[in-house]
Amino acid sequence: MNPALRVHARLGQRALLVTTAALPLTGWTVHAYTLHRQLAASRRDPLTGLLRRDTYTARARRILARHGDTAVVVLVDVDHFKAVNDTFGHPAGDAVLAATAARLTAWAGPHGAAGRLGGDEFAVVVQLAAGARGRRFEQLLRMLHTPVILDDGRTVDVAVSVGAATPDAIGTRDLSTLQRAADTALYAGKHTGTIAVAGRADVTVPSVNGRRQGRPGTHLWGPAA
Repeated sequence: MNPALRVHARLGQRALLVTTAALPLTGWTVHAYTLHRQLAASRRDPLTGLLRRDTYTARARRILARHGDTAVVVLVDVDHFKAVNDTFGHPAGDAVLAATAARLTAWAGPHGAAGRLGGDEFAVVVQLAAGARGRRFEQLLRMLHTPVILDDGRTVDVAVSVGAATPDAIGTRDLSTLQRAADTALYAGKHTGTIAVAGRADVTVPSVNGRRQGRPGTHLWGPAA
């Protein structure tokens, strides 16, 4: 064979090998991207876009481990949610949940963890130094109590109950313990329009039907306090 032809033949074979190898690589890249999108979607609640419980828990624990006593655990319940659904319809209820989630996401910022625990219950963990808590709590209350305007122009007034717990007050960085204390505080401050901040005694109070009833260490923070 002519030497020049042999060179062209070798180059052609190499080009074919490169092209053939690139095809499955391109296909795998698309497949990997699709899997990544599906995985990311599986980590988030489809209605609100907030982290699902497992993903929220993992991220919240990392924040607590990294920032220690400057972290804050916040639980939020939407008050009278059934009445919203009964009065305005379930799409309106969904809009209230989505709006609440968006507000919590904005308040938490890119370095916080905001999750939907289920139904109309939400949780947030953020780094929040003691000196900034008053200002940030006031901001949170203002955001969460802002009425939601529906697509048809109707306005839904929103009320929430909020409980908070901090490692410096509770004496632990354990997420489960802090959430129990925050839940006790939330129940103590139910329908007050305040943020109820847990004390250490809120961790050990008894529960009735799964809800912690005591309020020995809770103090209320907010306009109505």
